[in-house]
Amino acid sequence: MRGSFSVIGKIVAAGVIAASLISSLPARAQEETIKVGVLHSLSGTMAISETTLKDTMLFLIDEQNKKGGLLGKKLEAVVVDPASDWPLFAEKARELIEKDKVAAVFGCWTSVSRKSVLPVFEELNNLLFYPVQYEGEESQRNVFYTGAAPNQQAIPAVDYLMSEEGGSVKRWVLAGTDYVYPRTTNKILEAYLQAKGVAPEDIMINYTPFGHSDWQTIVSDIKKFGSAGKKTAVVSTINGDANVPFYKELGNQGIKAEDIPVVAFSVGEEELAGLDTAPLVGHLTAWNYFQSVDTPENADFIAKWKEYTKNPKRVTNDPMEAHVIGFNMWVKAVEKAGSTDPDAVIDAIVGVSVPNLSGGFSTMMPNHHITKPVLIGEIQADGQMETVWQTSGLVVGDEWSDYLPDSKDLIADWRKPMSCGNFNVATGKCGGKGTN
Repeated sequence: MRGSFSVIGKIVAAGVIAASLISSLPARAQEETIKVGVLHSLSGTMAISETTLKDTMLFLIDEQNKKGGLLGKKLEAVVVDPASDWPLFAEKARELIEKDKVAAVFGCWTSVSRKSVLPVFEELNNLLFYPVQYEGEESQRNVFYTGAAPNQQAIPAVDYLMSEEGGSVKRWVLAGTDYVYPRTTNKILEAYLQAKGVAPEDIMINYTPFGHSDWQTIVSDIKKFGSAGKKTAVVSTINGDANVPFYKELGNQGIKAEDIPVVAFSVGEEELAGLDTAPLVGHLTAWNYFQSVDTPENADFIAKWKEYTKNPKRVTNDPMEAHVIGFNMWVKAVEKAGSTDPDAVIDAIVGVSVPNLSGGFSTMMPNHHITKPVLIGEIQADGQMETVWQTSGLVVGDEWSDYLPDSKDLIADWRKPMSCGNFNVATGKCGGKGTN
């Protein structure tokens, strides 16, 4: 009899413990957070551009938490510094996914850093939201490209400069930092210019290392190239802090916008904040957003950004807007899927539309690129841009260039049943080139 009571007592005790554990589960679940990885260089040559993107992500996460978080949980930022060291990006990405268990990662700037992490995201099946203009020629299942493809920046910029309104340019200097983005973009631009009838001798191409500082000879060569009697322009894919001495040397040698205009793809308000912009007035930038865009959405964002940073002088720029769009798309896709599971988010995010800061809506397309307006702006003395031209509507990002023979027949569509990043429409097969 005593043994029976002992067994019953144990059962009752176990039931009490189980009930106690069950009752505590909601509280514990509420204490859990959804971790979000932030993978941007906070030191080294790219810190001039990437540090503000880290701050942007912290701001966006803070704003989302004010709204109640996501799926009933708070978001928690996990910040790492890959220090402008491209192989270190892959190590830090792996650390974020395997050790910190982040649900998604927002990061990278240079294409070489993005290329470094691609195998990690594919192997570990996590999500990367990439916020910077790039060379195209890629569509990966685990990556969402919220910056501009070449047809959303480089091609429209060249078209503008070729037009009478843009100066009827006949001679071209393609100047870039020596890595994959400038080289591939310039390969596309060279093919495009020649298809438009530009002679090879009217195209000058130059590459310099990251952090290059001695621009005297190169700027002198540009000046000489532009003295041949044909209107000349520089298309700049120079990245990072090398832009500071480049623009200073343009001023030193008296190269003005009306003589040889420079259109830059990697210089925005953040980079100009550290320059004497007086000699640069009238030179051009091509982006999908400027701080000077006059919309209620942008005014609200700028006000909240300055309040968050407690610095009325902090500027906004295009890659920041790309993070705004990408982050809000991820939030909406997670809510739609009811889960942060990468496979569920990948299936849910195609077709998701969120407001951009230019007054419209950007949509995630089946190729994992988004729709964006294209703006050409003139640099002003205060470091802001005055829009001189823009597309009438939104442009769909083209992942594979129509101007390269190996790419013109390729498309990407990550919806089932195709689920392919390089489907060849001529052969009807997937997997002809690049990352799929």
